[in-house]
Amino acid sequence: MLVDVLVFVAGLFARTIVEYVIHGLLGHAYRTLVTPLHDVHHRDPRAVFALGAWIPTALVLAGALAWFGLASGVIFYGGIVSGFAVYEYVHYRIHFAKPSGAVEARLRARHLAHHMSEPDAIFGVTTRIWDVVFGTEPEPERMRELAAGVARVAPLSGSSNLGRVIRRRIAAP
Repeated sequence: MLVDVLVFVAGLFARTIVEYVIHGLLGHAYRTLVTPLHDVHHRDPRAVFALGAWIPTALVLAGALAWFGLASGVIFYGGIVSGFAVYEYVHYRIHFAKPSGAVEARLRARHLAHHMSEPDAIFGVTTRIWDVVFGTEPEPERMRELAAGVARVAPLSGSSNLGRVIRRRIAAP
């Protein structure tokens, strides 16, 4: 049981590097299939671009559970998927809600600074670990300036494109 918990937590942690790679490398540094979707999100933060990834992600997890049960690899992947869900929730709150505490306020300030001032840096949304490791974290003084610059940015009003995307997928043949 303890081993399973540790494997799950390792999957949660692994999700942080996956987040950094998808956002920083596939969304910004290189032109990939992610780039145009991510560009839309930068033009309109209401555009939730990762929605299309949920169906195959869930199918792989369901298939792995059916085929392998609670094998360590499936538990690890479950941690990654759970981390993906946390990322989606945090990312939504960053754009659409007032921070509920100091941690959320720091995450919001970092991500809005990425959107508004530093598109080639600050790729971590749920953590700054990989920005520090890979040198995409601005110096502390610059981060303070950036945070001050976005401190008064109001959360977005209205809704994301989630409902529209779901309706379109349901209506598709």
